[in-house]
Amino acid sequence: MNNPTLSIRQLCEIPGPFSDIPHDFDSSQSVNQLKSLTILVIGAGGLGCEILKNLALTGFKKIHIIDMDTIDISNLNRQFLFRAKDIGRPKSHVAAEFVRKRIRNQDLCIEAHNCRIQDKSISFYKQFNVIVCGLDNIEARRWINALLVGLVDDQLNNLIPLVDGGTEGFRGQARVILPRISSCFECSLDMLSPKVTYPVCTIANTPRLPEHCIEWASQLEWPRRFPNKKFDADSPEDVEIMYQLSLERARSFNIDNVTKQLTLGVVKNIIPAIASTNAIIAAACTNEVFKIAIGTYPVLNNYMMYSGDDSIFTYTYSHSRKATCPVCGTQVKRIKVPRWWKLHHLLDDLSTRQDIALRNPSLATATTNLYMRSPPILETQTRSNLQKPLRCLVDIGEEIVVTDPCLPITMLIVIDAFEGSENEPDDISSLLKS
Repeated sequence: MNNPTLSIRQLCEIPGPFSDIPHDFDSSQSVNQLKSLTILVIGAGGLGCEILKNLALTGFKKIHIIDMDTIDISNLNRQFLFRAKDIGRPKSHVAAEFVRKRIRNQDLCIEAHNCRIQDKSISFYKQFNVIVCGLDNIEARRWINALLVGLVDDQLNNLIPLVDGGTEGFRGQARVILPRISSCFECSLDMLSPKVTYPVCTIANTPRLPEHCIEWASQLEWPRRFPNKKFDADSPEDVEIMYQLSLERARSFNIDNVTKQLTLGVVKNIIPAIASTNAIIAAACTNEVFKIAIGTYPVLNNYMMYSGDDSIFTYTYSHSRKATCPVCGTQVKRIKVPRWWKLHHLLDDLSTRQDIALRNPSLATATTNLYMRSPPILETQTRSNLQKPLRCLVDIGEEIVVTDPCLPITMLIVIDAFEGSENEPDDISSLLKS
């Protein structure tokens, strides 16, 4: 294991049949790229551990890994670089130590960072040739994607490829993002699976699934019994109470299969992590980093989906850029809204729309602040606007600047039309009529 590049030397020196490289290509340059390129791995969980190990074994010598979490006992079943003695220590540091110790190559340099990615400066990210994401966090992906797109100028200087991997149970995906060239992560935001929700009337009156019983306990029974206590998913006592409430509800309706693990999964919206899926997606991500580095094979264009539910199935396709993408697009996003909407309805819509999904948006026009969440003095000054009709605050065709602390970008929205009545409907079903 001291010299893993020996086994892949032929891949570095022999161009693939679909490569578009100069005839005077120097094959020795490919091997040198593995030694000279600096790679950043974001995330040291189940997927990040696999990616870090693969990159080191492939022959990359300059690797950084960043993660803000510490090791928990629940990580040990799939995050194979960690042991029981490591519980409580930073994931990034332990992962780096393990790989360095196992490979035992003095040329291998792995630098660990225990912090949020938002805590690092722009100059920190500019040092990398490729960035690989092994995250389970959508907001972190959106942040690093927006940062890398913002670094690229009109001459495509400072272009840093982003290789992104993700898993959900037996499913996963890998993609290559070339900022300002291919579609970015934000372009495909509407493809993400929305959180599963259940109708309140079903969970309150006619539960049929174990999940209905758990949602009843979480949404209805817990607030009734503990009105001044917020459920803590990290508290064994709270989890036990929630489980017993769910179990009692299930028994009264003759519903089986309510378990403590399912209870915690539903309440925390946990999707089980599968080690084999992590390994497959990590291999796909490492393969793309390798191809970017050596230049003898075409990189993925630009999305690969993997499904292992019933059998092993993969397919690839080219996801197109969106002209209205707030990160890499060139056009403002245009919307039509009901005439009766107040400003707070627009804020709610921006938070729930699958293609925007902002957490804490602030709004302003060129002439006025509509609603600003910070600093506190501005929030106080603009709070009264939330209950004002939107049509009285914004003109048709006027640009609205939207910002959110979770993203290093601004979004431009234009209202093309106010539709329908000026009065809010009494019956919500009327909104569903064509």
